[in-house]
Order: sequence, then structure tokens, then C-alpha cells
Amino acid sequence: MEPMFLPGVENNPKPSPYADAINMMKSAGAEYPQIWHMFAFLPNATQHLAQFTQCVLREPGPLTPGFRELIAAYTSVRNHCPF
Repeated sequence: MEPMFLPGVENNPKPSPYADAINMMKSAGAEYPQIWHMFAFLPNATQHLAQFTQCVLREPGPLTPGFRELIAAYTSVRNHCPF
């Protein structure tokens, strides 16, 4: 995986479930969403963003969660965003 554009964020995680997940994925040689670095860098500030994202993608609505994920993935690709 290529490094992020913010090495200070990527290299300074705080103890959190996201830091644990990053370490687990790295040790398995697996790719993971790079936004996890931001979540691990400022866990208190980003927990609200993570909750918001889960609500938007998972709460009941007219589109299935899978279709919402597809829209998000397509948007990320179009914006050349790695996450």
C-alpha cells in the first residue's frame, strides 16, 4: 500500500480500535481504508464521523446498504480517493 499524503497522521496513531485494526491488517499483509489513519490519529474527534458514516450507510432507507456502499466506492474512484 502506498503511504498517505499526511505522514504525520499516518505515523502517529493514538491507542484506539482503529490503531489495532491497522496493525492487524498490516501484519496480515492486507489492504485497509487509509481513512483509518485519521481515525487513529484523532480518535475522539473522528468517532462522530465514523458513527455518522455508519448511520448513512447502514440505517434503513430507500437504498440498500450495499447500493449505498457501491455509490460511495464509485464516488471515491471518480475522485481518485484511496478510501
